[in-house]
Amino acid sequence: MDLPFLPDKDYFSVREASRVAQVPPHTLRYWESRFGELRPSRKEGGHRKYSRADIELVLEIKELLQKKRMTVAGARRALIDRRRGKSAFDAPLTGPAPSDAASAKLLREVRKELKAIVEEMGR
Repeated sequence: MDLPFLPDKDYFSVREASRVAQVPPHTLRYWESRFGELRPSRKEGGHRKYSRADIELVLEIKELLQKKRMTVAGARRALIDRRRGKSAFDAPLTGPAPSDAASAKLLREVRKELKAIVEEMGR
């Protein structure tokens, strides 16, 4: 993910963070309530201070929600899986079980090929 130009600062106010992410400040506050990883530190007066890592996470959340059109729950799961180094292809297969060994083997091969494609694309 390409980061927009960030001023040479360690911390950003909620207004500055919302400008960088191009979302309203109330959206950032909502995302804080929904994504446990997004926890900006606070100044003495209670004002939020977003670090560069917080800004990167905000941009990642924005990409998942707005560009990839995920739900909040789906984006939260994607962030957790990404942190653990998993992908959606690591989840167990659901649906009806294959009726014979040949079908099961074919499904395993297709899954393996899809994993390789995803890794080649760099996720």
